[in-house]
Amino acid sequence: MTNESIHVGPAQKKKLIFLVALILTIAVMNGTMFNVAIPDIQSYFGIPSSQVSWVLTSYIMVYAIGALMYGKLADFYSIKALLTFGIILFAAGATLGLFSQSFAMLLVARVLQAAGGATIPALGFVIPARFFPEDKGRVFGLISSTVAFASGVGPIVGGLLGGWLSWRYLFLFSILSLLALPFLRKWLPDEEKRSGFIDYLGAALFGAAIAGILLFVTTLQWIFLLMFIVFMAVFAVRTAKADDPFIRPSLLKNKYYTVTILTSFLGVCSMFGLLFIIPLMTRELYELSTTQIGLVIFPGAILAGFLGRTGGDLADRHGPKVVVIAALVFIAFGTMLLSGFAGVSAVAVSVVLIIAYIGFPLIQSSTANILSSVLEENETGVGIGMFNLMNFMAGAFSSAIFGAVLEIQGVTTSLNPFASGGNSAIYSNVYLALTLISLFALAMFTYTFRAFRVAPRSEKNPE
Repeated sequence: MTNESIHVGPAQKKKLIFLVALILTIAVMNGTMFNVAIPDIQSYFGIPSSQVSWVLTSYIMVYAIGALMYGKLADFYSIKALLTFGIILFAAGATLGLFSQSFAMLLVARVLQAAGGATIPALGFVIPARFFPEDKGRVFGLISSTVAFASGVGPIVGGLLGGWLSWRYLFLFSILSLLALPFLRKWLPDEEKRSGFIDYLGAALFGAAIAGILLFVTTLQWIFLLMFIVFMAVFAVRTAKADDPFIRPSLLKNKYYTVTILTSFLGVCSMFGLLFIIPLMTRELYELSTTQIGLVIFPGAILAGFLGRTGGDLADRHGPKVVVIAALVFIAFGTMLLSGFAGVSAVAVSVVLIIAYIGFPLIQSSTANILSSVLEENETGVGIGMFNLMNFMAGAFSSAIFGAVLEIQGVTTSLNPFASGGNSAIYSNVYLALTLISLFALAMFTYTFRAFRVAPRSEKNPE
């Protein structure tokens, strides 16, 4: 059975989209909820900060690499089989975490969770491209808005549930994903295994290289940078010699593909940097509690959740290129305003944050839409897998880089002439840096795609 022969009816499509959005919410919240539980976990096991940070580091590392691996596997194996395996492993890891009696057992649980949970975002973007491409813009918008919404509410839910009960009960959220499995297996179309060869050695080398760079940015230990360079060099040699390498050089030679994932990387880097900085700033400058910090972020997250589908519809009507440009303008304008309003009031920050937050789902949905148009059918899985990998790496990079910048002492002068100095100057300057990153992405994307056009849905379906 070829992909072209697979038909998904309107009713089945609606059910499938709803279910994918639901389990994606659980998967994303599982990552963000544990951010606020780190102090409790550290206290429970009596371990230093450097050790407890591995609860997040191990999860991000395995999750990011897994997103690429599952994307590649989706080019050959059925999405139904891969999601079944992933959700079972995700829930098994959560069960182990719920009853963990040692920190080592907790880390194993988080790694299992990440290894299974990585299937959800990886395949969530492949499903619309493969099964209902005529509505991919709208569905990409819904998926991206789900990610934005879940990223915002995850810390709130984690703070409330962890404070009311215990950090252990955060794992219950992941176990609930098992309830969706029978419906996924019923509504996902059946696919035959496709012929082809998977370069597992190349995959292992690339995975080791990515692990090295992620470990470097999260620990700042130079041995991991050396690990990245060595494994990436060996991977390059393997790619040149293999008949069917894990990542085909033609994929990266496609300038539209390469610039699109770089644009997404920079845009997401700005957004995750923003979401990393906001809690630190509001705690230091306004002395807000964890719940109050969540309430500062919540308006932007909820609005992004509602507007994501609208962005997808706009991409279908007018082409995704327009939406990418609009997303980067929103992010740049929002971060510029935050640079000026840093230190004014928590209410002002919450209102201005909404502007930047609008760009979050728009940048992800529109770039994914473009990728599905510029990739060959047999490259969709690994191409979108690389897209997901870069987005996860953006989160790790932005947190590490801006976290180090915020530790600089004695900064009292703001580079933004409209901002006040003093304690808020360092935050104002970092927001200004995020603005410049967004503007650079905008210029790069606009120049590369100046003559590129994806036909809007109205032209593809003139009836």
